[in-house]
Amino acid sequence: MDQAFVETLRPHLRYLAPEQELRSEDRLRDLGLNSMQAIDLVFDLEDNCGVTLPDDQLTDANFETAGSLWTAVESARSGSFTDAR
Repeated sequence: MDQAFVETLRPHLRYLAPEQELRSEDRLRDLGLNSMQAIDLVFDLEDNCGVTLPDDQLTDANFETAGSLWTAVESARSGSFTDAR
């Protein structure tokens, strides 16, 4: 996960302490991401990470962990869209 991704994701995770490292296996819902915040997060990722996440990639599986969302962002960057399940 790159710095832009982590810095974009962090404000949406109200239960992630400022000094706590974000790990790939961290479950986003456990860290406070809800469905309404996920919509805002998509816009922020598109703006800050230079990607467009297609609608079919906005799945529960892709938003399950930081790592699965990172995989979706990387797939969007490369143009090879896969479900992180």
